[in-house]
Amino acid sequence: MNRRNFFRQAATAGVGAAAATALAAPAIAQESPKITWRMTSSFTKNTDILWSAATDIAESVKEASDGNFTIHTFAAGEIVPPLQAADAVSNGTVEMAHTCAYYYIGKDPTFALGTAVPFGLNARQTNAWFSVGGGNEMLNDFLGSYNLFALPAGNTGAQMGGWYRKEINTIEDLKGLKMRIAGLAGQVMQKLGVTPQQIAGGDVYAALEKGTIDATEFVGPYDDQKLGFVKVAKYYYYPAWWEGGPAVHAFMNKDKFNALPKSYQRMIKDACANANQNMLSRYDTHNAKALRQLVSEGAVLKPFSAEILEASYKAALEVYAELNAKNAAFKKIYDSQQAFKKEGYLWNQIAEYSYDTFMMVQQRKGTL
Repeated sequence: MNRRNFFRQAATAGVGAAAATALAAPAIAQESPKITWRMTSSFTKNTDILWSAATDIAESVKEASDGNFTIHTFAAGEIVPPLQAADAVSNGTVEMAHTCAYYYIGKDPTFALGTAVPFGLNARQTNAWFSVGGGNEMLNDFLGSYNLFALPAGNTGAQMGGWYRKEINTIEDLKGLKMRIAGLAGQVMQKLGVTPQQIAGGDVYAALEKGTIDATEFVGPYDDQKLGFVKVAKYYYYPAWWEGGPAVHAFMNKDKFNALPKSYQRMIKDACANANQNMLSRYDTHNAKALRQLVSEGAVLKPFSAEILEASYKAALEVYAELNAKNAAFKKIYDSQQAFKKEGYLWNQIAEYSYDTFMMVQQRKGTL
């Protein structure tokens, strides 16, 4: 080959390669742009299992994107008050929040169905309804009018029924009680004579200590021990019939989420699914030890009486009938959950319940 032709061809090939590189680089950059979001939490760092879901999401997204998609996390009160987290997302103050939907029932009672309602789904049913039963799509259809998009990002499992200054044996004992309780449970309790109070987690201890409230529900043994409730109210009741499997959500500004590259949207979805599983696993791991410790510190464990449970169930059905009659959005999601729950408990009692009951007997007999 003529030397002059050889170098001419080589030069032409070099230009072509450079042009291909120039075209590829912007395409790659466009697929993985540098993006920074802020996520505010409704939880303090002291409630570390709840708080850690936010950091789990941020770490997962950062790692999956090779550091191109960064989410900075802020605890309750660092940007906005804990019960205004979803508002901050809706109006664009932040792109994301980790919070409970039922904190916002003042806007619409339908928000409660995103977290938990009295005598609702348990934890496994909640996760199944959201992921396979159409629940996530239904919730986001509702949230769209608030410019919100949400994904499950935590579940505490069945919670405890709370801390009380006095014994609660009958319906009469509930009358006049001032209790910190969130969501529709407050409306149910109100029918039983309780005065419900909605107070952010970080303020509950002080309210109980000062006598501003007579009782509080929060989560369960692990968080309750850290918050020191046993020091100011020794009667510890179970179960929290109002939170059989409450979901915690990652709320995102809908417009911001839709503007993300598809790969980043997938990263967030996977990160939230991971955080969802992690939270339940952490509570299942730590609650038993914490419960033993609370009892050693003076907590008096007591179940709610059958009278209280039956009266509460009846009151809950009255609340749902009232809401279904006047709120179509609530009825649509409530009916879906009810149908899912009926099928779920038909199956649960056959295998799960019978197996767990036998194993619990062995635990009590000391044969495990």
